[in-house]
Amino acid sequence: MPMKFMHPRPSSIVAALYTARDLDVDVAILHGPSGCSFKHARLLEEDGLRVLTTSLADNEFIFGGQKPLEDVLRYAEEHFAPQRIAVVGTCVSMIIGEDLQSAIEGAGLSTPTIAVDIHAGYPENIAGVLATLEAAQVAGWISVEELARQHIMMEKANEVERLRGAASQAYIEASRGDLKHIVAKRLLELARSGAKGVACLNAKKETAYMFADELVALHDTCPGANVTYLANLDSRGLPKVRADAARIKSQMEAAGVNMEIIGALDEYGANGDALGKRIREIAPSFALIAGVPHAIPPEYTNGIECFSVTNGPRQVGPLRAIGHQHVMVEIDLHPKTLGVTKIVESEFGAVLRSLA
Repeated sequence: MPMKFMHPRPSSIVAALYTARDLDVDVAILHGPSGCSFKHARLLEEDGLRVLTTSLADNEFIFGGQKPLEDVLRYAEEHFAPQRIAVVGTCVSMIIGEDLQSAIEGAGLSTPTIAVDIHAGYPENIAGVLATLEAAQVAGWISVEELARQHIMMEKANEVERLRGAASQAYIEASRGDLKHIVAKRLLELARSGAKGVACLNAKKETAYMFADELVALHDTCPGANVTYLANLDSRGLPKVRADAARIKSQMEAAGVNMEIIGALDEYGANGDALGKRIREIAPSFALIAGVPHAIPPEYTNGIECFSVTNGPRQVGPLRAIGHQHVMVEIDLHPKTLGVTKIVESEFGAVLRSLA
């Protein structure tokens, strides 16, 4: 029987919204109460995705909300002239048995629109990702091959979380990690000593806009260091993911960072062995790993002094458990990387630069 988590876990509804954004959807409509997923819905508007709600109330919980959904669909088309719309279900709409596709047809839209039948009761949030992608494939927005690839990537991401991530224990204490100025002094000491190092970006999608800065800051402060740079910035994935990777790669190169490309921004969970094998070939004495450090199996990092940067306070304990000596958290990273097109300075990067 799967483990029941006692700390909060990501929501399938929110995952569906983020996936809609990655598909270049202009308007997403949450069919449920106005407060459902409101924080993430507001944040996503920073990324250009308008999120509307049907604001279902208690009477509609009983009598149904098809008419409110049709009304909001027409409003969205008339006021925003979107290229694509996604209707995303909620716990309420699923429990009362709302037919999202029927409402789309009833609204008489000319805008390409998909229905994502989802709720928050799934044990894994990838259910929201896959439900959105399956609807997108039926609509012809992505290929059958890309859908199959995404299934593999999601399963790999889940596997990493269950083995070494925030899903590896029933309850994990949240932590801010190590003090950044102390860790920065040690990293600079190693890099300036001539020791061989590796700096690895293995970030999830738009979080790379800040995690990339950890590598840029190391290069800024130690430009002649014996460091090999690796980054998951290959051009694969959904439209926004490919565009983000191209921008970040270009900006890192402009900053003087010459890097080897291993994996894509949506392959962070499946990328561990490829990165680990390359690290083993390099045989460094230290490694800076930013993004999803726990994707790299510990057999590849044993004996290496690891400096890990995550944005998950519940990831600190699991990283220390697999032998990472220095673990830092970039708090509030996600809000700071929504709606951006340029690399965002990280706290650890700022500390490195201040010490230099």
